[in-house]
This record gives sequence, structure tokens and C-alpha cells, in this order.
Amino acid sequence: MDKCFVLKGDICYSKDLRALRALPGGYLVCEEGLSAGAYEVLPERYRHCPLTDFGSALLLPGLTDLHVHAPQYSFRALGMDMELLDWLNAHTFPEEAKYQSADYAKSAYASFVRDLAAGPNTRAVVFATCHVPATLLLMDMLEEAGLHTLVGKVNMDRNSHPGLQEASAEASLANTSAWLAQVRAKGYRRTKPILTPRFIPSCTDALMRGLAALQRETGLPMQSHLSENLGECGWVRELCPDSEGYGDAYLRFGLLGGPAPTVMAHCVWSDEKEIRSMAQRGVYMAHCPQSNVNLASGIAPVRRFLNQGVPVGLGSDMAAGCHTSIFRGMADAIQMSKLHWRLQNQEEPALTLAEAFYLATKGGGSFFGKAGGFEEG
Repeated sequence: MDKCFVLKGDICYSKDLRALRALPGGYLVCEEGLSAGAYEVLPERYRHCPLTDFGSALLLPGLTDLHVHAPQYSFRALGMDMELLDWLNAHTFPEEAKYQSADYAKSAYASFVRDLAAGPNTRAVVFATCHVPATLLLMDMLEEAGLHTLVGKVNMDRNSHPGLQEASAEASLANTSAWLAQVRAKGYRRTKPILTPRFIPSCTDALMRGLAALQRETGLPMQSHLSENLGECGWVRELCPDSEGYGDAYLRFGLLGGPAPTVMAHCVWSDEKEIRSMAQRGVYMAHCPQSNVNLASGIAPVRRFLNQGVPVGLGSDMAAGCHTSIFRGMADAIQMSKLHWRLQNQEEPALTLAEAFYLATKGGGSFFGKAGGFEEG
């Protein structure tokens, strides 16, 4: 039983959605890179393992950011007087077009990765841009930082900005395949790819169908945006008139819970049918409370998603959210749920601290597998 170590301190982690387990002065054992459990008294079989005593410091599971835009770090907190679509055109798309330059990408991504690695998040699901060299640079940096991440080269072939919009669906799919080939060649241990259609307004029907075929071929997970903003939802109705809603449009393209895990960010305006569809297909909701307020998108009904059995985690949504730390996301999630209870539906109670902690750890962490807790394995 080599390659083990023990940490001693005040341990806290989620037993389940509604209950925390606390072990003051407890022992946390790691064996062969996995948790071997948390104990009030250190078992005899682990007495030989190296032990580090942190006194009364808290020992918590790493947090997971289920939705973050790495190229937006450099303009966080700008444009908070705008709604989503105007904000994208005024700030986001012009900034992301700069990542054509490898030098700019290297400098900007270095700042983002330093901030992320210095905080409590140990896992993240990340949007990059459509630029393959810059996306690989970001993945190199995240791998070196020791974080566990899923990173997406973004797909966009319409309604974007010069220097950001790909020439066609065929070009976008070819760029994505070339990126995936280079990712395989690099052999990352902790940094993995995720398919990333930005959202339906920026992807033609041909591109969406092509990405669905690529997902069936590769089995890769997928991330995108869903029902974030009323203007966006109206735009999707115009672009997909035969669909019954935003989620149904993804479903018709084969991209709402395919052969691999799927995470949809925001879901502020998801109706009951859309929520049920997500629950049936195991689609994750990335709840981004600070972003939803900053861009006046609304208050997501998180309790409704939990009641329906939708897996939920928290997202910073940098840069509409201004902080990388999911500790901030926990506080914002509780505050927004209080407003939802008070102003919109008093039959849906606000989130408790235990529930918010679960979303930040096991809730989002489960998108990566058995992550976010201290149970054995």
C-alpha cells in the first residue's frame, strides 16, 4: 500500500444534496490518486502513510466551474448595463476575435489560468474560441497548471464578427477535426476536449447536424447555451420555426443529450417540457447566477430543475460573471434563489447552504465522474 498520504484537519463534504458531513480534527486518506475515505480516527492500515497536519484549517473538496469562457477574462465586469445580445456584439465578439494572434492568446490566457489555479476550483468546463492554435495554447497551460478541465474549440459559422466567424459549416467541422487530431497527438492527462457549438444563433443547421454526427463518431461530451435571455429565445424561434422551443431545436439536431454527457448553461427561461426533456436525457444545467443578474437575463428556477431530477452544477460564466471562484457562485446561487422564492414562486424554497455546497462540489463534479466528495473512490 504505497503511494498514499494522509491530511488532518477540519473536514467537510456533502453526503448528498441536503446534508453535509463534518469531521473536526478528522483524517483524509489518499491512495493511488483516489480518496480512500475520511475518518474520525485514522485506521491502523494507514498509520504508515505520510501525514500532514493542517490544524483547524478546513479541508474541502475542490470546486467545479461548469461553465466559463476563458477568452473573456480580460474584459470581466465590462458592459453590465447591457443585455446578452448587445453585450456579445459590443464586447465579447470583438475581444474573442483578438485570439487570432497567438501572442495575444498566450498573454491573456496566462492571466486567466493563473487566477483559476490560485483559487478553489480544481475542475472546469471551458469555452475557448474558434481559433485552433489559441485553443491548444490554453489547453497546454491548463494541463501544466494541474487542473482537470474540459476545453472546447468554439463552432460559429453565422451571426458573428469578422475574424471570429468560420467560413462555412464544412470549414468549422474541418477545423474541429484538425483540433481533435492535435489534442490526441499531445496526449494530455488532465485536459480533455468537449464539442462546443456556441449557441443556435451562431451555428447553421448544417453545422449543428455535423457536430451531432461528430459526437456519435467520437463519443465526446458537448456544451452550449440554452434559454438564457428572452431576446435570444425569440431569435431561436425565428431561426427554428418548426421547433417547439429552444431545447427542442437542439433535440431535433441530435444535440440534447446524445451518446455522451451534455451541459447546457443558464436555462433561465426553460419551461416544464424543456426541463423534463433535460431530466430524461441526463442533460446538466450549469447555473450561472451572477451572469444572469449582470446581463438582466432573469432568475433561473433552480429548485424546479432539482425537483425534476436534472443534474445541476454552478458556473462562473466569466466574463458576464466577474469572479472565477465558485465560492462566489455558491453565495450568488443562494441569494438568487431567495429572490425567486420571494418574487416568483413561494412554493419553491430557496437553496440552503448544504444544497449550494453540493452544487459546487458533487453537483458539477459529477460531470467529470466520481468527483467533488471524499467517499472512498
